[in-house]
Amino acid sequence: MPLYEHVFLARQDLSQAQVDALAQTATDIVEQNEGKVTKTETWGLRTLAYKIQKNRKAHYVLLNIDAPTNVVAELERQTAINEDVVRYMTIRVDEHENGPSVMMRKNDRDRRGRRDRSE
Repeated sequence: MPLYEHVFLARQDLSQAQVDALAQTATDIVEQNEGKVTKTETWGLRTLAYKIQKNRKAHYVLLNIDAPTNVVAELERQTAINEDVVRYMTIRVDEHENGPSVMMRKNDRDRRGRRDRSE
């Protein structure tokens, strides 16, 4: 089956529990249609480069999906309807990354870099 990465941005005024519920809803949509979510990462509340629907920040969530094309079409349809989702993007990839994504590794590197500079 094809492999996909699905990233969505949720409104800034949602709680972390509500963002997790959105990720679970997306996972349920994929699994009900014979797909599989192999990894879910929450990147946290981040500042946007520009305002989107009056939001300056958004909660970022990544899903690694192993599913047929029609499942991704249904997921995107449901995501577009949801008013808590500000933006979303799904891309097809040749293979999923093992371990944490680049965004998660970047956070670790930034924290480590600050500690090194303070010494």
